[in-house]
Amino acid sequence: MISELKSEILHEVIVRRPDDSHKGTFGRVLLIGGNIQYGGAILMAASAVVGAGAGLTTVATDLINLAPLHTRTPEAMFVDWRNNADLMTAIANSDVILMGPGMGTDGFAVQLVQQVLQAVTENQILIVDGSALTIMAEQNMMFPRDTFTIVTPHQMEWARLSGVQLNYQAEHQLNEVQRQILNIDVLVLKQHHTIIYTKDDQKQLQIGGAYQATGGMGDVLAGTIAGFTAQFKANPTKAVQAAVYAHSAIAEEMAGHSYVVKPSFIADFLPNYMARIQLNL
Repeated sequence: MISELKSEILHEVIVRRPDDSHKGTFGRVLLIGGNIQYGGAILMAASAVVGAGAGLTTVATDLINLAPLHTRTPEAMFVDWRNNADLMTAIANSDVILMGPGMGTDGFAVQLVQQVLQAVTENQILIVDGSALTIMAEQNMMFPRDTFTIVTPHQMEWARLSGVQLNYQAEHQLNEVQRQILNIDVLVLKQHHTIIYTKDDQKQLQIGGAYQATGGMGDVLAGTIAGFTAQFKANPTKAVQAAVYAHSAIAEEMAGHSYVVKPSFIADFLPNYMARIQLNL
């Protein structure tokens, strides 16, 4: 039975930060993606991670994205994704790993996905988005068994990954069965009124609209999820639900004065929105 995802989840998850906290308290996030053609995707995702409140953010990407990253989000650190030693160190040192935004699907990207799947541990959270989902579907790769895994496909990506075609995705039990078979802890199935599938329940988002139909919207959502799960790590499932709700709630608010909502604006507005939730404004 699907229930509505309501704003109460925000107040449950977004709480006041302890006075004696430091940047390490709020999690270390590693993003992997952004080839020469799709660098903007990883830049927007990284901006959302920082805006959502992650303590330390590192981006493993193509060298061509270094200057834009430090210009757009100077709070983020950089790793050349072709430097294997540095990449493996970054993976080992991270609490949350988000791979896929703007990664592409060439041979090098396939190798990256394989490396990450082999390297992640039971103490980490793995978020798989965009190109990485396509690679996993095409290469018949398996999700890690012992790592808490979140996937964020749109409906076509889910069809490729799960075999549940578009005309059958309204049969929610099919999606839930495939979530379990694929060993996915949280499935964020992006669509008009996104549905979040977990082992405990299924929640449907009832806010948001066509003003979000812009390239990069999913990248910012993935980054928001990464930032939330890094700092609100006590319950990653609820952190995902809160991130999904906040992402669309901000877009809905902005749509009052914007015909189209730019995803980068959502990333930039996250700290302000979260402060208002924490203060019950």
